[in-house]
Amino acid sequence: MIREALAASVDALRAAEVEDARLDAEVLLAEAMGTDRAALAANAETEVPPAAARRFAEMVRRRLRREPVAYIAGRKGFRHLELAVDPRVLIPRPETELLVELALELRPGTVLDIGTGSGAIALSVAGELPGSEVVATDTSTAALEVARANAERLGLASRVELIQGTLPEGRREFDLILANLPYVSEADWPGLRPEVSEWEPREALLAGPDGLDAIRALLAADPPGERLALEVGEKQAEIVGALMREAGFSEIEVRKDLAGLDRVVIGRRHAGDFAPSPAIARETTKSPLDE
Repeated sequence: MIREALAASVDALRAAEVEDARLDAEVLLAEAMGTDRAALAANAETEVPPAAARRFAEMVRRRLRREPVAYIAGRKGFRHLELAVDPRVLIPRPETELLVELALELRPGTVLDIGTGSGAIALSVAGELPGSEVVATDTSTAALEVARANAERLGLASRVELIQGTLPEGRREFDLILANLPYVSEADWPGLRPEVSEWEPREALLAGPDGLDAIRALLAADPPGERLALEVGEKQAEIVGALMREAGFSEIEVRKDLAGLDRVVIGRRHAGDFAPSPAIARETTKSPLDE
């Protein structure tokens, strides 16, 4: 029955030191049975159908190998979207939603999403800002295949132009550039959870000795945007702000994620009246570079 299946899987996952073992077991069993977690709780004494039991057992075996739940299920929620994901792309994280929120605040006419992966940022902006022209790039052909499939399934293929590479050819100008580039340092790599280091694409995570190689390369390429917003790792915001100033961006601003960590660094090409809305400003910190 459901109660027994969950109890056995939770014990196995905990023995393998899997975090959130109970949650993972519930999500996987619900997926195997084609239902949701609330239904599992309401029908705890119900027998698990044989076919679902076999699917669930295979899912648990995969999770014991520390494969992420999102890859096992084949999808991950991001804002209002459900995105297909697999080991060709990073699993979208909640903190990346800050980049989408910035776009919603500024309402740019043209947006470039660099390193789109599954298409999470670009597709969210396209869906929530239907008046914006959205371009998304990635150096990975495999990642673009995932993004393109997501765009088609969500009915947004005509709203997002997908391009292989980093910057579009022809020096196209954008009102806002958003980028969640690799920012894990070589020193931090051994400390990552196995779900990340053993399953997610290394090239989308690792960025040299200090984790800033990809950001430096982008800034050196002179990204053609009025505003540039970069997701960064813990303790990287100050140095990234300095790098952006050297590249010609001003009015450096740092925004925190829900954990209180400096997560997004924003710069503008020209001085002006860029001011966050009150709701966003409450989550904004002044950069030490501006003191």
